[in-house]
Amino acid sequence: MSEQPIHTGYLAWHFAQAMATRLERELRTLELNLAQYNALQQADRQPGISSADAARHAGITAQSMGPAVGSLAERGLITRSPHPTNRRILCLHITPDGSGLLEQARDVVRRVNEEALAVLEPQEQTSVHHLLHRLVTHLNPGALPPTAGPTATPNP
Repeated sequence: MSEQPIHTGYLAWHFAQAMATRLERELRTLELNLAQYNALQQADRQPGISSADAARHAGITAQSMGPAVGSLAERGLITRSPHPTNRRILCLHITPDGSGLLEQARDVVRRVNEEALAVLEPQEQTSVHHLLHRLVTHLNPGALPPTAGPTATPNP
């Protein structure tokens, strides 16, 4: 039997799963999960974004985003207000407490990212960052904030 090649997508999926597991574990120290972190990120990046759009940009389902947004609202970390033209859509806004927690969470994410990439040389880290940026821009352009060019630092 011949050995089958390991596809890039398979490797990327395993890397993403490993990162998600580590991020979930570390974000728990702030009483956040990954969906909640993503909701805070999207509300910070695009004040007034809908929950559905936040989910799309974060690459998760609206069904996963709903409970995340609800729990953040209960904790006073985001507010939800009706859309000016469609009252069925709720717009998300991060609160000052949410911004403070988001900064702490970003520090956690930076640390997890640095630990995961420590096996690579700095130039390799930069190369991986640029390549992943190009792939995400191609496959899910809404996932990246408009100001996040490929020259940004390799940390999220």
